[in-house]
Amino acid sequence: MKLHDIYPFPSENKDKKRRGRGPSSGLGCTSGKGNKGQLARAGSGPAAGFEGGQMPLVRRLPKRGFTNQFRVAYTVLNLERIISQFPEAEEITLEDLFSIASAKRPIKILARGEVSRAVTITAHAFSAKAKEKIHQAGGQAVALEG
Repeated sequence: MKLHDIYPFPSENKDKKRRGRGPSSGLGCTSGKGNKGQLARAGSGPAAGFEGGQMPLVRRLPKRGFTNQFRVAYTVLNLERIISQFPEAEEITLEDLFSIASAKRPIKILARGEVSRAVTITAHAFSAKAKEKIHQAGGQAVALEG
């Protein structure tokens, strides 16, 4: 095998259009841009979203609400799911919770379900009711964030 045998073959490489190289090239004179006008000029074309002087859509629509840049998006897990996944565990770590959570975001524990035994759960956050249920069962809720 030699360099000229390697794919793609020279015949399969399309030549670029050579604009402004005379009338016989098919792209001579105006170089395929037509006669005059904004699109025929160098650096041509209006800005993105320009609608020919009509009031642009972005400016016609009202501004609504705001985006909270500091919001923390949690993956939520309910107590019933955690207890059913780890029926014999006395301590459930963050790694255990990540093994059952689909997203790799901080984990928050919610209160749906019952806790019948003492268990220590470590997570990023807990709802107040979930914390209360874990403490009532004699367990401990270890929150990694505030």
